[in-house]
Amino acid sequence: MDDQHESIDLRSPAVEPSGAGGHSWFPGLPPPPPPVYSCTLTPELVHKAREELQEKPEWRLRDVQALRDMILKEQPNLRTRLDDGFLLRFLRARKFDYDRALQLLLNYHAGRKAWPEVFKDLKPSTVKHVLDLGFLTVLPQPDPDGRYILSLRPGKWKPNDYPFVDNVRAIYLTLEKLIQPEETQVNGIVILVDYSGVGMSQASNPGPFLAKKVVSILQDGFPIRIKAVNIINEPRIFKGIFAIIKPFLKEKMAERMTMWVRVLLFLLLLLPQYILHGSDLRSLHRNIPRSVLPEEYGGAAGQLDSSPWLRVLLDCEEEFVVEFCQPDPLEGVVLPGSMLFEGHQASGQDDDAFRGLRSQLYYCY
Repeated sequence: MDDQHESIDLRSPAVEPSGAGGHSWFPGLPPPPPPVYSCTLTPELVHKAREELQEKPEWRLRDVQALRDMILKEQPNLRTRLDDGFLLRFLRARKFDYDRALQLLLNYHAGRKAWPEVFKDLKPSTVKHVLDLGFLTVLPQPDPDGRYILSLRPGKWKPNDYPFVDNVRAIYLTLEKLIQPEETQVNGIVILVDYSGVGMSQASNPGPFLAKKVVSILQDGFPIRIKAVNIINEPRIFKGIFAIIKPFLKEKMAERMTMWVRVLLFLLLLLPQYILHGSDLRSLHRNIPRSVLPEEYGGAAGQLDSSPWLRVLLDCEEEFVVEFCQPDPLEGVVLPGSMLFEGHQASGQDDDAFRGLRSQLYYCY
């Protein structure tokens, strides 16, 4: 079982390491899949995909073809990739439910249309300043379950530095790179958020409509399994931040964003999706082992450094240009009335709720 958690190469296949000065030490993603699909999962991960995602190897290509046929029949004008490896991302994210996978694919493309300020000219060189600041990175080693850890430090960003939307652009590019390997599609990822240094300016800057779109993309518009969100050093103001986001979370997800301990059949079950640790690093280490954490969080994996992940993304510049710097994939497409991203302006109800919340934020801060 240990073999399935070994480091994998995050470098772009077109870029070779430059000797000792390169970043070959950084664990990474295998190269993008070839045009003809060939499964790269270990036997252990094949079993995991069968148990958790209802993925049957003997039916895998049949399922991909079924989704492809649905796209061609129901959305013939949609300019999207139709290769096996790409469509598998959406099937796995929705446990091989064809209808839900198709809806996720439409949401994935609809997000680009609804949020042009995020997706226009989206490439690593345009978000270099975000990673230079240390707002985000990916930890070098996956956790014992093979899940890569996306580290976010919102306190590093100040509203005067650059628009908040640049942070969203950097997160999206990172997710796009992380989701390429099949290992991540099956294992999912873990998010670690450090709220050190977060004050009123950061907390209230993303308004309700912006917050709604961020949550919508992560929850319903991207084919990745977020298996756990570990939050540390959250201030009192965090309750106010969560109040902005909670109205847009599905009931199931909202219930999981808690540090309540539930008792069931005399067992204490801490729901893994959202865990608030405060300043208790021992609590964090019970969920993410010290061996993969940086020194800043009591770990043994060296100092937190965002430059290796920045190099990984910059090495893939051309790949992202091909993916995102193209004509609108939804041009001429008629979307269902229930599409996720509707309208471009916040409703009056959202504005009223935010104004009331802002005063609460000032009070608790």
